[in-house]
Amino acid sequence: MTMNYRLLGNTGVYVSELCLGAMTFGARWEAIGGLGQEEANALVQRSIDAGINFFDTADVYSTGESEEILGRALAGRRQDVVIATKVRGRMGPGANAVGLSRLHIIQAAEASLKRLGTDYIDLYQIHRWDPVTDIEETLSALTDLVRAGKVRYIGCSNLPAWELMKALGVSRQRGLETFKATQSYYALVGRELERETIPLIRDQKLGLLVWSPLAGGFLTGKFTRDGSSAPHARRATFDFPPVDKERGFDVIDALRPIAAAHGASVARVALAWLLGKDVVTSVIIGARRMDQLEDNLAAVDLRLTAEEMAALDEVSRLPAAYPYWMGALGDDRAPGQSRNLEARLKR
Repeated sequence: MTMNYRLLGNTGVYVSELCLGAMTFGARWEAIGGLGQEEANALVQRSIDAGINFFDTADVYSTGESEEILGRALAGRRQDVVIATKVRGRMGPGANAVGLSRLHIIQAAEASLKRLGTDYIDLYQIHRWDPVTDIEETLSALTDLVRAGKVRYIGCSNLPAWELMKALGVSRQRGLETFKATQSYYALVGRELERETIPLIRDQKLGLLVWSPLAGGFLTGKFTRDGSSAPHARRATFDFPPVDKERGFDVIDALRPIAAAHGASVARVALAWLLGKDVVTSVIIGARRMDQLEDNLAAVDLRLTAEEMAALDEVSRLPAAYPYWMGALGDDRAPGQSRNLEARLKR
């Protein structure tokens, strides 16, 4: 197994192309995971043995228990790993135990540091936008955490492109820390990110961390058009993220022969498709069992051909949406006119 390492945006930090997500750690979120310390220790150790140096969690995962379990599993190896966690969700009954205010961010960061058993967080991410807090306040609080040495880099998750670009602009205007990466949903059956956010990522040189690369288990191939599924599959009881099922089954139909040709699972091919995208920094994988982790890890050695990538691109392609279909109409200027115009504008 050959793990590759990719740059996290423009930070100069290299992270493994697969990241172990700790959402399955902790008994307080049974629908997602329910794993205890011993099971988590085994998954973390196997991930490290396979070359993973990147681990992601959030304070809301099992209401802090995921961070506690991950911190204990990584004890004694802090300098060798990159730890990411998130802030935004409700962590208690109090009126201010939620959101992206300075008050909550500072309190939440201190609590995450304690639970993780570390004195710094490598990548601290806002989990979602907070509509009642000015972005200046949020970025100022995150900047103070960086300057205090408690956070190395900041990132975001699940932001619309315009909100992400606004945040980058505010940071630059006010001399505040800038988001270095976005953690976003991206999968063969969830390619909406390509419309606006991925062009922004390329233009602004951000990192892209992919969550739910198998669309909540839909891309494991356990689900069929006739409604049958594995009874213990996560999506059977927690149908998230949303998927257009009919289009999704077309994708699975295209995945099966490719998987058979490589002697691989459908899930492994779906992960390999993402790893074949140069815009992707790291794909976050989660597992309840060791055999699931082993299959996901094997995706790093699966190289899809150009024809296979093209076939999967085509079957999963998004329908053109406005205003993008306007751009597909082509250029109605005369040959050479565009270049001449650009030259005149530069004078």
